[in-house]
Order: sequence, then structure tokens, then C-alpha cells
Amino acid sequence: MAKTTITPIGQWNTFHDNGPYPTRLLLDTALEKKSVLPQSLDRYRDAASEIQRLLQDTLDHNERFRAFGSGWSLNDIAHQQDRMHFNARMNLKWSIAVSDLHQKSTLDAGNLFFFQCGNIIKEASAFLHQYGKSFRTTGASNGQTIGGAVSTGIHGSSLDVGAFQDAVRGINLIIGPGPHDNVYIEKHTQPVLNDTHIANLGARVIRNDGLFLAALVGLGGFGFIHGVVIETEPLFLLKRYTRHIKRPAALQLAHSLDFSDPAVFSIPGEMDASGTCNRPFHYMIYVNPYNKKEDYITEVMYKKPYRTGYPDPIPRICNAVYKDLPDWMAAFAAKHNKLIPLIMKAMTETIFPTLDDEAEGTLPEIFWDSQHAGPAFCISMGIDHRDAGAALDLFIQVVNKYGPVPGAIGMRFVRSTEATLGFTRFPYTCMLEMDGILWTGNPQMISLPDLEARLWEAMRKEGIPFTMHWGKNSAWHVPGLIDYMYGNKDGEWKEYRSALLGKQMADVFSNNFLQRCRLAEFRTHTASKLTESILV
Repeated sequence: MAKTTITPIGQWNTFHDNGPYPTRLLLDTALEKKSVLPQSLDRYRDAASEIQRLLQDTLDHNERFRAFGSGWSLNDIAHQQDRMHFNARMNLKWSIAVSDLHQKSTLDAGNLFFFQCGNIIKEASAFLHQYGKSFRTTGASNGQTIGGAVSTGIHGSSLDVGAFQDAVRGINLIIGPGPHDNVYIEKHTQPVLNDTHIANLGARVIRNDGLFLAALVGLGGFGFIHGVVIETEPLFLLKRYTRHIKRPAALQLAHSLDFSDPAVFSIPGEMDASGTCNRPFHYMIYVNPYNKKEDYITEVMYKKPYRTGYPDPIPRICNAVYKDLPDWMAAFAAKHNKLIPLIMKAMTETIFPTLDDEAEGTLPEIFWDSQHAGPAFCISMGIDHRDAGAALDLFIQVVNKYGPVPGAIGMRFVRSTEATLGFTRFPYTCMLEMDGILWTGNPQMISLPDLEARLWEAMRKEGIPFTMHWGKNSAWHVPGLIDYMYGNKDGEWKEYRSALLGKQMADVFSNNFLQRCRLAEFRTHTASKLTESILV
């Protein structure tokens, strides 16, 4: 049997020290040994039984339960003061065979893989490499667990692929301790697994587009994500460049997402025979908000066919200055002894003096380990790419008027998601973000919550639609914020959640974050069709 170690811990913190938060118990489940249960499916079902036992014990003690992985989020979305379950030891994974597919599936079984919730992106990528496969996109780094990355909707790193959760084709949720509380959900318009394989997971099936899309970015509130089916693609390489770019050209590309004209921006070798520039896989802009005269930096990557024998990119990526905005800010702060006054003085000068060496590698090699651990903040807003210039100007205006604060700005661009509460909801979303060193507000310096509230109010006043990254810092307490971002979509999400879980389990899987956002509200008298399987 899988075994859970239960430890009273008193408090819990995130990877980036955004707490600490009061916490009673830490639960850590280890899988049964392979020597005892050789088959992955047997170990998977055994783990599900252990989670259901823990949920029953939670109910018996009238407490709440929440799963977490790497603690990567920069807020308390993963936190629960009663019982927190550490997932990272639950890391089974296997390929999907043609014989596992639903008879109406149109997907290529060779690209489908099942991952248990606790797999880290880095280890899952190494597993896929053995099959000649790759995730379609990941975040800027690789330390998140699969469950956490999907549940918070991390936005990925590609112009035309979508966010990480958009490659999920099925999701296995444990929603309670009962015999019918292990459910596998997929779209009825895109069935994937046949009933036999789903039964081997120990689950019952629900094929329902609306329920699947609501549960996909479930924010930990739809139950315990035990595993997911993810569609991958054949291995590919990314050629990475960094360049100085003038503001007008950077924003023209942001507004149009048309990279074809070499008169606007070009890189030698990244054009076709007619002189038209190639479309990049990834486009990011670095901005110093405190020096209008400084050029921007752009990081661009182009997708290439996979080949062996390319130079090892890891040394260059590890030493890259512009690999990730939090890493860049951490390195910049270290040069100034992490003293806020010195950092802010330096930011009024030129802070982007050098460019990185070119590098080429696979997706997990280019989006490598995060180099920064410790106190950090990140404000990350999703904007329609056509509003990118206006939103950037307003962001700079607010941080200069009410700041300064120790952070730099980044912009990257992602295709829209179908997930009900996915924050990359615009046709193409510009993720406008400020990363930096966490500080404490004082009479001479605005606090982070106050700055967030000023930013959101400024955007609303100017009528700029936006969303917020669920796993980043935000003024989630501001009344009406969720409705402004999602219209009636948050109500739809709550309807599906209430219908699936029932009142008792909806409360078990709630936490302070969901309550603050008013997403923990239970809807009574929901329609039974919300959780019915539409395709058999």
C-alpha cells in the first residue's frame, strides 16, 4: 500500500518565500514499491485508494484538504491551513497504446502520455525524450509539477501553441472518499481513452466539454488532480537569440504579431528565400520602466527540426542574462548587495548592456532550471495583444507615480485557451509582467498590495480588459475583480464545480484564496446535465 507520512509543521512557505502561512499538517504520500506492485496501473490505483482514505479522515475531523507540488506560485493559492498534501512523490507515467484509444478518437496514440500529478516538468520532459517526444510548451522554467502547472494554467512560452493546460486531453480527479468519487473527464467532442483503460485507472468516465473545460484550470478547487493525459509532439529544437530593439519596432510587432517584414525586425539566417522573415516560436520583450531612453531587449526563438550532434546549450543557458525575468532581477539585485535603494538608483541608468550568446537546444534545454530561490514578487497581467502598448504605458506610469519598486517589466505572447478560467483568454494574450525583489511597504515606499490595487484600478479606468495570472501576486481582494476579468465565466465555473463536488466536498477543497476571490461560493440546485456524460 502507498504510505502517507503526516507531520505537524505549524507553517508553510512558497518556493519564493511569499508566506509563511499557518498550517497544521503536512501529508506526504509515497507510492508502493515497484517490487511489490510491478505494474504502474496497480500502483496508480493503490495511490488513489490512499488519497481517498486521507479524504475520509479529513471529513472525520471536519477539516479541509489541499494538494501542492513545488510551491511555485507566488501567493497562497496552494495553501490550506488544515491539511496540505505534498504530491511530488506521486510521479508515475506511461505511454498510451492504440488499443487504449476510444473508437472515435482522432488523436495519434504515439503522441499521448499519462502523467501522475506529482511529475516535475523537468523529469517528465526527460521521460518524453526517450520516446522522441516533447511537450508543446512549458513555462519559463521547469520546476513545477504537472498538477500545479495545469491547475493554475501556466501560460507557456509559445506564440501559436497556447498555455500548458491546452495540451491536456483528459483529467482524472478524486473528488471524495466514496466508490463513485474517482472520475476521469474528457471532452465529448474529442474522446481519447476507451472505457476499459479508464476502468483500469479505477475511475468512472464523464465525457462533457463544459465540465472538462471548467475543471481544466480548477485552481485546486475541483478535487485532487491524480493524473492527466497530455498530447505531445515529436522532438524539435529552438534557436535562441537576444537583440536590442527600439520601442516602436517592439510594440509594432506586439500589436500586429506579424514578423514577416525585415524592415521592422530581422535576424540574419531567419528568412526564407524570398526575404520574408520567419515567424518565431517565442517572442519576449524586456523593458526598464525607469529609463525611457534605454532600448528594449527582445528574446526570440525559432523552431527547427530535431537533429543530433548540436552543441550542448546548457552552459550558455545557465549563464544567460535574459533567460527568465525573475532570474535576471535576482542577478541584478545581487550586483547591488540586494539593497533596495542601490537597486533603484541603478535602474535609472542603463541596465541592459550585454546580449546573450546564441544557443540551440530542445524545449527543456532552452527553458532550463530557475536560478533564483528566495523572496520574489511577480505581477502578471493578461492583455489583448492589441492593447499591449497602451497597457505598457499605463503600467510604467503607475510604477513611476506610486513607486519606484525593485522590478523590471517583461512582455510575452500566447495563443488563447479554451479553459473556462484560463487567463490567456484573448485571441492572442500579451502577458505583461513585472518581476522583482520582494519588499516591505513603509512610509517611503508603497506596499505590494497597494501597488497592485493601483494598477488594476488604472486599467479599469482606461477600459483595458485584462486577466491576472492565478499563481502570481495580485490584489485578489479587490471587489468585482474576478467579474471584470471573466464576465459570467466565473459563475459558470462555480456551477460546474458545485454540481460535481456537492456542498460538503466543495468546502473540503476550498481555501482562503478561493474565498477571497469568491470562487468558493456553492451553487445550489445546479442542473444534473452539467456532470452527465454526453458521449458513451
